[in-house]
Amino acid sequence: SGAAGESGGGLAQPGGSLRLSCVASGFTFGNYAKTWARQVPGKGLEWVSGISSDVRVTYYTGAAKGRFTISRDNAKNTVYLEMNSLKPEDTGLYYCAKHLTNSIASGMDSWGKGTLVTISS
Repeated sequence: SGAAGESGGGLAQPGGSLRLSCVASGFTFGNYAKTWARQVPGKGLEWVSGISSDVRVTYYTGAAKGRFTISRDNAKNTVYLEMNSLKPEDTGLYYCAKHLTNSIASGMDSWGKGTLVTISS
């Protein structure tokens, strides 16, 4: 099922930006959709954004739409999440996950260990 390693988290001020990266290995990266999700303190796991294997389809939750941008570089086995206009409620542990197929509608079978994002002044 592969492995993934997230990076790019840290402390940012409200209104600031962060760019998360997730490098995957152990499978043919370009064949599978990828997702970013987050664990928010006091809440369950939230899906943030997804991208199909061919980049043609992207999805954002309402909280992410207009502020976050997902992208991928299949040659580098990497998926990115550019986060702008950050809010304190964006604080959480951000994970990337691999889908079972090239579609973001499919389930997920491989998760990274997460990168912590803290938004605070």
